[in-house]
Amino acid sequence: METLVHRSEIFRNLALTAAAAVGASPAWKNVGPGTTQAGTAVVQAELARRAHVMELFNRAAGQLGDDKMEVRLAAIYILGEITVDFPDLSGSVFKLLENQLDRKMADFDGGRAPFDARAIAEVVAKEGER
Repeated sequence: METLVHRSEIFRNLALTAAAAVGASPAWKNVGPGTTQAGTAVVQAELARRAHVMELFNRAAGQLGDDKMEVRLAAIYILGEITVDFPDLSGSVFKLLENQLDRKMADFDGGRAPFDARAIAEVVAKEGER
């Protein structure tokens, strides 16, 4: 009789283990999509941020040639911030600023440098400090 009770306990424990495994399987499968959705949301947020930065870059590049000094200065400082937040874009930003500086300095008569040329030099100097 004792052997029968012992065997029934073993059978009961195996049945409980199997039931737990069967119950855990759907729960585990539900974790997968949630994790995947969270990962996808992070990737989408990063892509949206990069798209926004590219829009800022394009707008700032267009504003470098504006007639108003304030607009040009804002564009220069925005481009400088882009190099801080996105170092992989710094090469493009600095080439753009270098071309703008060359264009500004071609008209330079030897007096005090224009405000926007000094702002470009300031942005480049900050990058050199990092």
